[in-house]
Amino acid sequence: MIKSQEEIIMTSANIDIVCMGEAMVEFTRMNRSKGEALYIRGLGGDASNCAISAARQGVKVAYLSAVGDDQFGKIAIDTWLTEGIDVSQVFVDPNSPTGIYFIDPVPEGRNFTYYRAGSAASRMSSISSSQTILSRTAILHLSAITQAISIAPNEPSFEAIDIVKKNGGRISYDTNLRLNLWSLEEARRVINKTLPQADILLPSLDEAQILTGLDNKEDILNFYLQFEPEILALKCGSEGAIVIFEGRKEYIPALNVNAIDTSGVGDTFAGAFLAQIIQGESPFEAARFAVVASGISVQGYGAMTPIPNRKEVLRAMAR
Repeated sequence: MIKSQEEIIMTSANIDIVCMGEAMVEFTRMNRSKGEALYIRGLGGDASNCAISAARQGVKVAYLSAVGDDQFGKIAIDTWLTEGIDVSQVFVDPNSPTGIYFIDPVPEGRNFTYYRAGSAASRMSSISSSQTILSRTAILHLSAITQAISIAPNEPSFEAIDIVKKNGGRISYDTNLRLNLWSLEEARRVINKTLPQADILLPSLDEAQILTGLDNKEDILNFYLQFEPEILALKCGSEGAIVIFEGRKEYIPALNVNAIDTSGVGDTFAGAFLAQIIQGESPFEAARFAVVASGISVQGYGAMTPIPNRKEVLRAMAR
């Protein structure tokens, strides 16, 4: 892999958040007249969505990934540059493509169609060249999808986690589950290996029910608490979130909105939540901010475009 020198932003300052994962160019079908298919182009991928959400709240964000030396890779890099995200650790692979996917909103949610097999991000085998930036970050955010796409025998996520932990940074981990990428057995193995390393744990209720085999929220919370995260925030969709920190538990209600497209809603929460933590808010105040950001994001199409900035969230909170 080689870096695209023309597109790189180098930074000498410390980084608040490094997000690690795969980004894909997305095409979302809009609800139009019967028989007409109109797709709008955007950028998706859970770690990328989180990075954009955090950057729009005003913190310093870098992205760690790889893209293909193709049109879609250029779109991704241009998008991050526009968002003010450091792309010095985005590698351009001349031999592998950038992934793409299609979103079709349906009454019961959304259907995804992916074209990501053999993507540049999945072929990242080592992040040793990213050691400098990882040693300077306050928080590394990654997800189970970051791990599921890797074709390397030793997932590079653990290499990144080790660098950050050794240098005093914290690990934020989202247990995002995609069973089209790996088996439930393998997902549980890797996720349960990662959970003890997480300082900030951000599972989603529906996926946690599958991963743990538990239905009750309290049982699920207790399952994750056994791994002793500093902060546990269980994302509960339209029910809001439950946050546990220093032995205190608080239920954070969601906004009452008309959801159009829930793509990236959990990632919007994660980015806004981490940004507020970086800016000195308590986990409970951070969650209140993040559920509002999430509520705003589901009122537009696509994963990235409707993610609100800080002013939009504060304005909604003041109503």
